[in-house]
Amino acid sequence: DLDECAASPCKDHQYCLNTDGSFSCKACDASCVGCSGEGSEKCKACASGYVKEDERCTDIDECNLPEKVCTKENQDCVNTSGSYKCVCSEGFEDKDGTCVQT
Repeated sequence: DLDECAASPCKDHQYCLNTDGSFSCKACDASCVGCSGEGSEKCKACASGYVKEDERCTDIDECNLPEKVCTKENQDCVNTSGSYKCVCSEGFEDKDGTCVQT
């Protein structure tokens, strides 16, 4: 078997998987910018919203940072994978970018 992966035939956001007589390109984990294999521990660098922790890229919980990210009145922070979103608190709804009581 010829190792086609030695020539790095895959794109930047993929890793090469050598198979018998061929190869395939697999997508890197969403937490990675470039990778050498499957999973968040094989990242070359961490994507935005992720930090290297114990040799793997893990999500940053922006909602637990010392500086508040959702600063409008009656707004709550919801952590998402690699990011966060600001939503109106319970009993409030978004009216033109302001959370007003329902």
